[in-house]
Amino acid sequence: MEKEKTLMTEADSRLVYSVPEAGAMLGLTRNNAYKAAERGELPTIRIGKLIRVPKAAFHRMLEQAGVGPDAAGK
Repeated sequence: MEKEKTLMTEADSRLVYSVPEAGAMLGLTRNNAYKAAERGELPTIRIGKLIRVPKAAFHRMLEQAGVGPDAAGK
């Protein structure tokens, strides 16, 4: 439980998620998260060889889909 809180606190302070982290938030396996990123279903940026999911774009995508805390009022 404490480890989960630490991971969430670290994730809250960062500007990007890894593809597996973003996928896990959507209930996707690691492989399916990377496939979704390849298809353009997850917003991604490249930093060298790394693929990252910008936090703001990820949450905006969820809001536009009508999912998430900000979408409740829609």
